Amino acid sequence: MRKPPASARRSGRRAFAAPPPRAAARRAGAPKAKTSKGNGRTNNSAAGAPVARAHPPKATRPAERVLQNGKAAPEVSARMGRGKYVYCIIDSPDPLRFGPIGIGAEPSEVYSVHYKNLAAVVSEAPLEVLDSTRENVLAHERVNESVMREHTVIPMSFGTIFKTREDIVELLRSAAEAFGDVLNKMQNKLEFGLKVLWDRDQAIREVEGEDEDIGRLKKEISGQKGPTYFARMQYGRLVDAALQARSERYVADILELLRDVSVASRINKPIGEKMIMNAAFLISRDQEAAFDAKVKSIAGKLDKLTFKYTGPWPPYNFVNIRLKLERA
Repeated sequence: MRKPPASARRSGRRAFAAPPPRAAARRAGAPKAKTSKGNGRTNNSAAGAPVARAHPPKATRPAERVLQNGKAAPEVSARMGRGKYVYCIIDSPDPLRFGPIGIGAEPSEVYSVHYKNLAAVVSEAPLEVLDSTRENVLAHERVNESVMREHTVIPMSFGTIFKTREDIVELLRSAAEAFGDVLNKMQNKLEFGLKVLWDRDQAIREVEGEDEDIGRLKKEISGQKGPTYFARMQYGRLVDAALQARSERYVADILELLRDVSVASRINKPIGEKMIMNAAFLISRDQEAAFDAKVKSIAGKLDKLTFKYTGPWPPYNFVNIRLKLERA
């Protein structure tokens, strides 16, 4: 067996990857929760495993910002006050402290806020919409990654801020059943991301050599001195269809080969022309080494493709909870 190319090897944690869209909490409506098995090309072999991203409540509008020398004026900063930034939800009845690893120029202390056996992992933060800078996003992920070493987590979206501790307790109380259900389904499970890329020009040369109609049109276009508009149009349509079919076969084969070492998978939209697969896989902790080995084995066999995979991550792509905080 050929040795997998360097690009196929596990790259570890991403240097910068934003979690789900920005949101912060507000008081309105009643708590709601929803889980689903996904659709389309999603391969979900875990009965009842929730899929899609977490969607916390909408943002609290901050006070109007008045800047002096690039910083908020003192009276405005005082009006904004401090809130509680929520990173994730875990199952823990005991108070926890994770150290100064949270969001802020000087990393804030991260600790837990509880309702019965549920806990929100939080830190102090300005009561304003946070900019999704590299530093802030990495701090958000750093906390979730630290917590998930010992706990199953429900990751919250970047920028989830509550006004008070009581608001967080009310969230945990009102959505306790939904949180408990998701934590049970995500118990001892991790997410891995897998992106597969190809050399599109090389793929085009291959279909030109394998498909008689495409090869004939290619020669016809190359040999003509006059207008070739209609021939080029037909050639383009045939090439696009052949590339689409070929990429779909690759994706289907990879999913099938990884089915035995994954609980579920989710196919996201590829980015750019070179990417043919952008997937997330839900893996049991005890299957992490098997998944790692299987990816490397597949990459060795499909050496015309480039495999890039990362993880482990909290299950961002496999949690779908829609919440509204009811006013106490």
